[in-house]
Amino acid sequence: MKSDSKRWHFALLYLLPIFLLLPVTGWAQKQKVLVMEIKSEIDPRTNRYTELALNHATEIKADHVLLILDTFGGALNDADEMRKRILEYPKPMYVFINKNAASAGALISMACDSIYMAPGANIGAATVVGANGEAAPGKYQSYMRSIMRSTAEAQGRNPHLAEAMVEASVDSTLSAGQVLTLTTSEAIKHGFCDGVATNIEQVLQQVNLQDAEVVTYELSTTNKIISFFLNPFVSGILLLLIIGGLYYELQALGIGFPLATAVVAGILYLTPYYLNGLAENWEILLFIAGLILIGVEVLVIPGFGIAGISGIILVFVSLLLIMVNNQNFDFTFVPSSALMQSLISVVLGMVGAVVLVALTWSRFAASRTMKRVVLQNTFQGSEGYRSSADASHLVGKTGIAHTRMAPTGRVLIDDTLYDAQAREGYIEKGETVEVIDHSTFALRVKKA
Repeated sequence: MKSDSKRWHFALLYLLPIFLLLPVTGWAQKQKVLVMEIKSEIDPRTNRYTELALNHATEIKADHVLLILDTFGGALNDADEMRKRILEYPKPMYVFINKNAASAGALISMACDSIYMAPGANIGAATVVGANGEAAPGKYQSYMRSIMRSTAEAQGRNPHLAEAMVEASVDSTLSAGQVLTLTTSEAIKHGFCDGVATNIEQVLQQVNLQDAEVVTYELSTTNKIISFFLNPFVSGILLLLIIGGLYYELQALGIGFPLATAVVAGILYLTPYYLNGLAENWEILLFIAGLILIGVEVLVIPGFGIAGISGIILVFVSLLLIMVNNQNFDFTFVPSSALMQSLISVVLGMVGAVVLVALTWSRFAASRTMKRVVLQNTFQGSEGYRSSADASHLVGKTGIAHTRMAPTGRVLIDDTLYDAQAREGYIEKGETVEVIDHSTFALRVKKA
């Protein structure tokens, strides 16, 4: 029995190191890293992309998140939302700047736990600019300085250097009185960068995640389709279909196909902008109100006046506002490029619709669909047809000028009043007149 006990003791002594090494040698669960990439302007699309990526990281239970960043900046309101989202994310988050993190990109980078930069990369130049490309008023610069400071403090970085990225620094050793932008080596020296890397693998090595499972986030098919329809060129085509479809439907009510085309194009146009936070409810209501006014002008009110013009203005303004991230008509943070793209898309869409209608209406009017819903036969007077306004039987008759005709007025023939027009000169009230011709709206008379 004692020998058996000794054997067990020896066996445990041999097995104990094996059990201790098991977690290190493969039984331990691998760390998981989600990699997301932003290589474009900071706008509602990248804002939504960040939200979707971090939600996916939570779903797959990623232990770390690595952001690959290369941007010259963009909209401040979107960058601020991304900054808050990154600061509040419970897992460690790193950023690899390859090669630019300017303006809003600098703010997003500083929100991450660690910053790694490629050789020749830059971070800084975070001055707020308006739609015209010039520096925004002081209150916006003050707000930007504040969030740059607070973000740097939250991650243990120098808040004064972060603030200098917004407005000219007095520290001549760094920016010589200009807005601060740090190179890779300068960022490392002043604690804004944790290391240099040329690729993702080197970043992972520096954070001891070289053996981690890497998951690269990609947009789903649905979100790729949404991004496709956010393209200004595609938006212009959709606008063309909306306006052209509505025009054809109003010209030939009851066909249905043009209206269906306009409705589908409208859904494809509005939905992506709504999901990305660009299209506000009031902007969509503005668009619908414009369409209603145009419909009322065409179908109810004769001619084309205030209602129609107001409807066109409302449609134009709403389509323009939907495509840009304005804050209740405040375009301070809207990049001039985005504003110009939306303006060009709306104008080209509306002009294109007019051109399309002009080029295709004659062919459309002669189509089988139109022949089924529009009366094609004509009824000639020579064939015995007569309208209720036909006055050919009055030609040659005489009457009395009921009013002074200068040259239009009214005449009394066989105790019936008719609108009439003097062929030449004026005819005084009470004079005898003779009917010499007629039109749809009036008789043509002369002095008898």
